[in-house]
Amino acid sequence: MNYPWEANIRKVEPYTPGEQPTDPSIIKLNTNENPYGPSEDIKKAMKDLSTDLFKKYPDAKATELVNELADYHKVGRDQVFVGVGSDDVLGMCFMTFFNSEKPILFPDITYSFYPVWAELLNIPFKTLALDDSFEICVEDYLQENGGVVIPNPNAPTSILFGKDKIEKILEANKSNIIIIDEAYIDFAEEGSSVINLIDKYDNLVVVRTFSKSRSLAGLRVGYAVSNPVLIKYLNDVKYSYNSYTMNYPSIKLGSAVIKDEEYFRTTIKKIVDTRSWFTDELRKLGFSLPDSSTNFVFPEHKSVPAKEIFEAAKKNKIYFRYFNLPRIDNRLRITIGTDEEMKTVVEFLQDYLKNK
Repeated sequence: MNYPWEANIRKVEPYTPGEQPTDPSIIKLNTNENPYGPSEDIKKAMKDLSTDLFKKYPDAKATELVNELADYHKVGRDQVFVGVGSDDVLGMCFMTFFNSEKPILFPDITYSFYPVWAELLNIPFKTLALDDSFEICVEDYLQENGGVVIPNPNAPTSILFGKDKIEKILEANKSNIIIIDEAYIDFAEEGSSVINLIDKYDNLVVVRTFSKSRSLAGLRVGYAVSNPVLIKYLNDVKYSYNSYTMNYPSIKLGSAVIKDEEYFRTTIKKIVDTRSWFTDELRKLGFSLPDSSTNFVFPEHKSVPAKEIFEAAKKNKIYFRYFNLPRIDNRLRITIGTDEEMKTVVEFLQDYLKNK
């Protein structure tokens, strides 16, 4: 049925999030969550929350969280913007910075929320093809544009883009905002982040999340680091849209997580070590995959279609992520879980593949 009012409705193809099964027996490796829960310090901080404060609006400026992040990154407190996960922060960035008639640029194989935001906000965009090794081509981003978004490391490919290459793009686009989405940077080699370049380039915005390395996907905490002028513009848009984006528990627990550096480093090392072991096991089983700089891997089997493996794994209560998209429809994105979970995955794959 066609309704007369449909002509005035904004219609978009929505982002499709990964499945969130409730069965605790499922090995859930489809949404790149951290398999290690928050530390004992965070559990204590949660118990110490004042429930009496739930009746009041939270601090609109999220001052405590902003201060902790500024101290952690050794930047000014006017250089940090916080939001409800990096999705909220990125959405605000698109809304604030991309108002040119020129197209913004981002890779063709990347976080699938980027084109959704662009279409929702009527932002012209152009996707640029990764090369045959799933690498970003610097030269593609030197063309005329209205802004650039690059996830580093990229998802779902798991590949890190070199800081020197990012600098070339920053140098060539000084009239446009460059957003580097560092959702997975904590799993990459030390020194890969470009946060230390924000004072050098006034067109750089770096976005981070607590959902991956900080074990707080359920609380939704994200942030951006940039220069004071761009952060002010972000806050102006935020306060014009929704002043109270950060709730009280997210502010308090997010602040506590930043202080818990030892636990953070310990869990990162566990994931990276497991990732290395699992990568070797996959290659022994006939998979090819890039060396990952994230908390997931992106394998392709030499003879068995990815969709078949995905469906068989799901029947065995193991959830991977499968994208039925050009160039990557024969690959799986597999989150790195605990050692026990990944050993179970390897055993499943061994049994399944020997019968193919």
